[in-house]
Amino acid sequence: MMLPATTHLARRILLAIAVLAAGGVLVSCVSLYHHYGTSDTSYCDIGQNFNCDIVNRSTYSTIAGIPVALIGIIGYVGVLTLATFYRHKSELPAMLAMASLAGLGLALYLTYIEGFILATWCILCLSSLALIFSIAVLSSVLWRHSVARAD
Repeated sequence: MMLPATTHLARRILLAIAVLAAGGVLVSCVSLYHHYGTSDTSYCDIGQNFNCDIVNRSTYSTIAGIPVALIGIIGYVGVLTLATFYRHKSELPAMLAMASLAGLGLALYLTYIEGFILATWCILCLSSLALIFSIAVLSSVLWRHSVARAD
């Protein structure tokens, strides 16, 4: 019997997740670079409502002293590693779904902070939210697909 993560559909979903996670690593690296930077980022300073510097250098940009962008890098590398190197493990769909849903929960919390506390949006953060949302949806589809195949 073929493992759930090796069907044609599963391989395509895992490839999409890997590409999205690589994009997440890139976005998080740029965000971390600007977190420690001292110069203004011109591409994201679009008036009062869009300013990555305000968000990226606020007191909310770290959790227990760890930059949120670094947490993002670690999370996206983890998802990328799972989707790339552990694709034949039967528990992979559940692991990916749980990891991506946890990441989505953190991203939604941080988006709440942006919108309702800082009242400023960050293009990098919103990009990361879109990426982790897409990964969570695809991971959930993969998990459902694997459960359906196991029955």
